[in-house]
Amino acid sequence: MRGGPRSRAGQRGAFRDHRAVPGEPGPRLAVRPAAAGRLRARRRGHRSARRHTAQRRAAPAGPGAGGSGGAARTGAGGGRAGGGAAGARPPGVSEAAPPTGGGERLQKVLAAAGVASRRHVEEMIRAGRIRVNGRTARIGQRVQADVDVVEVDGAVIGLRGDLVHYLLNKPAGVVSTASDPQGRPTVLDGLPIEPRVYPVGRLDMDSEGLLLLTNDGDLARRVMHPSTGCEKEYLVAVEGRVGAAALRALRSGVELSDGLTAPARVSSPQRGLLRIVLHEGRNRQVRRMCGAVGLTVTRLVRTRIGPLRDRRLGPGEWRELTLAELRALESSLGGSAPQGRPPG
Repeated sequence: MRGGPRSRAGQRGAFRDHRAVPGEPGPRLAVRPAAAGRLRARRRGHRSARRHTAQRRAAPAGPGAGGSGGAARTGAGGGRAGGGAAGARPPGVSEAAPPTGGGERLQKVLAAAGVASRRHVEEMIRAGRIRVNGRTARIGQRVQADVDVVEVDGAVIGLRGDLVHYLLNKPAGVVSTASDPQGRPTVLDGLPIEPRVYPVGRLDMDSEGLLLLTNDGDLARRVMHPSTGCEKEYLVAVEGRVGAAALRALRSGVELSDGLTAPARVSSPQRGLLRIVLHEGRNRQVRRMCGAVGLTVTRLVRTRIGPLRDRRLGPGEWRELTLAELRALESSLGGSAPQGRPPG
């Protein structure tokens, strides 16, 4: 299944050649997406994408490693660590600490997580660039993926090897649920069966654009929780005149059945088109906001989730996030999980 029903030609006209819309005809980014797949009818035992993912994770992350995430692999480039010689280390960093309990050696765990090769991880430890539970790491230290918090250059690194993070360009006509009693296509169709992932937030059936799917519950909670300020950006084609009063109301907040919306960044880059940036995620919020100011939405596309964009990802296509994208997303969320459950 490539995707759901195509939008009417008139609806697409407002988006033509707009650089922000994933998969839209017109100029595209020069960088190809990594490990792209396509939604299709789901089959039991589908594993091809998972095998490809496993091979990519096993690839070395040392100097010169290819891929869009290579440049962001901390410590993967050059023989220097933290600006000093390869063998240098700051005071207080142990050269060979004994094991500190259960778990696996830190350099092995970080290499498996795609940070860098074991040798380069050791250089980073000697340079004091890695911390475990807030304390400078030691060579030979052991960590437990489900217990310890590991930071590289201040960024928290996910250690669980079974965590996956997919970016999907959801077409119209596909529901954002794991299953559908009416038998409609879902966002999980065509994705690897294992490990099982879930959509982070939702796009309604008629909406299109970027959707994050993962089995990383902590990251999902932070993306959805308003306190982290994770922005979602939309391009919206509307019928009706987008006047100054409508723009002011959308920016300052409009009263909906579930309360006043938070202030939003709203602009009208061309006639009949709105660009809306939100940091909250109520049910059908964009459509209801537009309706509250007398505008009818004819097409809605999510073009960004926090720092995540992909101009080349076509409708129904998906891929796994790169390490660089994961780090950028973690950084945008503040690096710590809020307490409590997200709303909705």
